[in-house]
Amino acid sequence: MTDYGHDLLFGSFVTPAAGRPQQAVDLAVTTDRSGLDLVTFQDHPYQASYLDTSTLLAYVAARTENVHISANVTSLPLRPPAVLARAAASLDLLSGGRFELGIGAGAFWDGIEAMGGRRLTAGEAVEALREGIAVIRDIWDTDTRGGVRHHGRYYEVDGAKRGPRPAHDIAVWVGAYKPRMLALTGAVGDGWLPSVEYLPRGAESLPEMNARIDEAAEAAGRSPSAVRRLMNFMNVRFSPTSQGLLDGPVQAWSEQIAGLALEHGLSAFVIGGDDPATIERFGAEVAPAARELVARERGR
Repeated sequence: MTDYGHDLLFGSFVTPAAGRPQQAVDLAVTTDRSGLDLVTFQDHPYQASYLDTSTLLAYVAARTENVHISANVTSLPLRPPAVLARAAASLDLLSGGRFELGIGAGAFWDGIEAMGGRRLTAGEAVEALREGIAVIRDIWDTDTRGGVRHHGRYYEVDGAKRGPRPAHDIAVWVGAYKPRMLALTGAVGDGWLPSVEYLPRGAESLPEMNARIDEAAEAAGRSPSAVRRLMNFMNVRFSPTSQGLLDGPVQAWSEQIAGLALEHGLSAFVIGGDDPATIERFGAEVAPAARELVARERGR
């Protein structure tokens, strides 16, 4: 059993459909008004049927008041890290400290290449992400004197001015599944942000994948608890009887979430489905019940 001790977060994973642009905004507003903590959007700049996620995030930040916002996850190969760092810090300042940086090494390489990005192998993409995160954090680091200089294999930054400084310490959440990406997450990430449907064996994969992150964190001189474990759940439903993971009544949802938190260290639960009623019920009924269960167990 692993409980990393983080406060629980709850959020939504909204489809940024260009054909229904107001729907994405309305779902974000619903997420905010439902008292949830996060609203997130997938980032596929090569997908013409989707809104540009960076533009959508800025618009949503202006339409919401309390909810934190993030890409789930940013496609680094099409968003240069130094520019991404300034965009992230700017949006964090404008939103009053409500931006977090979900980030990935890239996928769908045909689409990335078609948009002018470099096609990388899986190993190259991991190393490019490691370099990119270092550049991003250097841009945010306004306490260090002098410009940012990074002479890497994939990114070259030669004397860029530091700043602006974000309004709060932006978390870097890494979308990771394979061993090298999990190791990178443990070494340099603030969080792990996968989807349960893409794990090799669903939730049964969590002990092994958590262990890889923990080992890499310790090897880098970090505590495993420095890495928050987040999870997307795309296939969710409220139903009278329990049919599976997050498919059943409120009590079943709450108990399953509490179990995942206490046994596998998950502390952020993000649901898809684009259904406003589900989002509202998630915030009003599931989140408080799950928090109460976890607090009760932690207090023993």
